[in-house]
Amino acid sequence: MSPFRASPGVTGEWGHFGFTVVDGVATVTLDRPEKLNALTFDVYADLRDLVAELPHRGDAKVLVLQGTGRGFCSGGDVEEIIGELQSMAAAELLEFTRMTGAVVRALRECPMPVIAAVNGVAAGAGSVLALAADFRLLAKEATFAFLFTKVGLAGADMGSAYLLPRLIGLGRATELLILGEKVDAVRAEQLGLGTVVDDLPAAAASLARRLSEGPALAYSMTKVLLTREQDLDLASSIELEAISQALLMKSTDHAEFYAAWTAGRKPVWRGR
Repeated sequence: MSPFRASPGVTGEWGHFGFTVVDGVATVTLDRPEKLNALTFDVYADLRDLVAELPHRGDAKVLVLQGTGRGFCSGGDVEEIIGELQSMAAAELLEFTRMTGAVVRALRECPMPVIAAVNGVAAGAGSVLALAADFRLLAKEATFAFLFTKVGLAGADMGSAYLLPRLIGLGRATELLILGEKVDAVRAEQLGLGTVVDDLPAAAASLARRLSEGPALAYSMTKVLLTREQDLDLASSIELEAISQALLMKSTDHAEFYAAWTAGRKPVWRGR
């Protein structure tokens, strides 16, 4: 656990989704299958707070985000969110939209790899949650739909207009965000939205295990640099990478690599 925590302890239980940590793998399971794991105000708030807290726990090296039943996440619950928003004042609406964006920002800034295991429908906010992950593994039944314009809202929501063009290009992102059409797993893979796998649970578990057993500090630094360098020029990126690499050259894991190479054995990574 990080020594740099404030007075509150680590949250013992999360009431609005499943959460476990086993052998360095943290798993969030959205568990409203009767509504294709639609999001509520409480789910948003818990996701925001959990992802912000996760790096300070000390027991997780990778996060898996998954859903139960036929869907990954169908977006905001029409009754429990969209219906309620109709009666809110502008200031309250801004608090809500900032909260939803904070979830995506937390996922992108979380200094550990995030895997989205997309088992079915990923629509609206659900598609953006998957977009915010570092790895998207797709079942053959997976679909994406950035539905915001279909409910009369901007297709740019929760950072989608920032993230999606950087992933698949401006032209394709414009098509998906303006038209809001459903994209099946094959098309999603062609666009670069994710990787289709035959056995999603096994593939997600295998990737999570590989990440949890590997050089976690190196993975973390790579993600941080990929995120930060999106908005830097080349010279700034090269300088940032030079500083970061010099720091990692003093890491325990880098020293372990050299010791293992010298001894002719596999390195034992400690993530330090």
